[in-house]
Amino acid sequence: MKFGPVPLTEAEGAILAHSVGLPKGRLRKGVTLDAAALGKLRTADITEVTVARLEEGDVHEDRAAERLARALVPNPDSVHLRVAPASTGRVNVYATNNGVAAIDAARINAVNAIHPMITVATVPEWQRMAARGMVATVKIISYAAPGDALEATCLAGREALALRPVTHRRALLVQTSVGGADVGAKGHRAMAVRFDRMGVALGDPTVVPHRIAALRDALLAGRRDHDILCVLTGSATSDLHDVAPEALRAAGGTVVHYGMPVDPGNLLFWGHLDGVPVLGLPGCARSPALNGADWVLERMLCDVDVTPSDIMAMGVGGLLKEPPSRPRPRES
Repeated sequence: MKFGPVPLTEAEGAILAHSVGLPKGRLRKGVTLDAAALGKLRTADITEVTVARLEEGDVHEDRAAERLARALVPNPDSVHLRVAPASTGRVNVYATNNGVAAIDAARINAVNAIHPMITVATVPEWQRMAARGMVATVKIISYAAPGDALEATCLAGREALALRPVTHRRALLVQTSVGGADVGAKGHRAMAVRFDRMGVALGDPTVVPHRIAALRDALLAGRRDHDILCVLTGSATSDLHDVAPEALRAAGGTVVHYGMPVDPGNLLFWGHLDGVPVLGLPGCARSPALNGADWVLERMLCDVDVTPSDIMAMGVGGLLKEPPSRPRPRES
């Protein structure tokens, strides 16, 4: 692509690179300078403009952005995404359902490493998305992209974007009470907000004594009518063999992992019972503020496999904002 100032007599067919003020209005950058546009410039006594002129092999910014977006998302409906029309070298990609963004970071990084004028920006991998939320934007920075570089990006980024929609739509929160303490409302309210924004129905408040047998029975009863079970104990789960993990084992379930390098959110465990995911929540889940359990819960609701290695890789970026309601602040 050729770029630079040219006399008006040589500008026809080129792309105006900088907006130009006219006696009435403006001639905006990005327009192709046809006879009518040139006439307006002459009337304004403008004799020189800065233009971009495509060379052989160059692809116009809108067509380039559209081609790359279609490579990233070749079958939008099947991955619950919508690819918007191109404008000013940009194409936005939107979610069509509630879910989490499945981003192939290696492919996106490969795309962005090929040519500095061809870029893709996305939300973080596994970011919670609402329907119509923007998942990614493709932007051709200049007015055209070299055809060979564009072809390379399309190959490198193929099928790099998707949305994993919510599949578990019936949740139950079981809370435990220590010494008959009145618990339930705050935790249930905070978790209801989390489930509601994902389009998940939360069952009726369920509170049982903080004992293995009582919690075991609640889990066994809850697994029949719910797709996911959450446990919020009145006393923090402080060990892999504390009340809540032991109750899950007593019910015949399996504890897969305990603990996570995210703060707040350290005291989390998860497992499954007869194929139903079971998530042991840290006490900070009583607050609506972001905590580590949110990252695990949102993936589970979308049937994304969460491994112990996934959880233990959350430490970088895992130091979250400390909510004012935290009983024991990090610093006194």
